[in-house]
Amino acid sequence: MDYIRAIERQQIREDIPQVHVGDNVQVHYRIKEGDREREQVFQGDVIRMSGSGACETFTVRKVSFGVGVERTFPVNSPKIASLNIVRHGDVNRAKLYYLRDRVGKAARLRERRQ
Repeated sequence: MDYIRAIERQQIREDIPQVHVGDNVQVHYRIKEGDREREQVFQGDVIRMSGSGACETFTVRKVSFGVGVERTFPVNSPKIASLNIVRHGDVNRAKLYYLRDRVGKAARLRERRQ
C-alpha cells in the first residue's frame, strides 16, 4: 500500500493553487489539434470537487451564449497549463448543482470577504 501512495505523491502537482467550491477560476487547458497544440481558457464557477490524491477532479460551469457548459478537469493533469483564481465565492454547500436551474443574476455567487 505504501508503494501506491509513493507513486501517487510523485504525480501530485505542487504549482496548482488550492481550489474550493464556489471559486471563479480560469483554467488554461492545452488542446492538441492535429500536429499543433494550443491553450484554451475556460472560465467559470467551480460547482463540484470530488476524489482525493492523484485522482482529484473539479467541475467548472460557465454560461456561453445562453447555454450552460460544464467541464470536469483532473487537478493533477499535465494538460492544465495554469489555473488562476479570479474570485473566491462564499457558499454553504459542497455541491452547487442548484446553479443549473438558475438564470441571469440569480446564478451569481456572493464573494467571500477577506
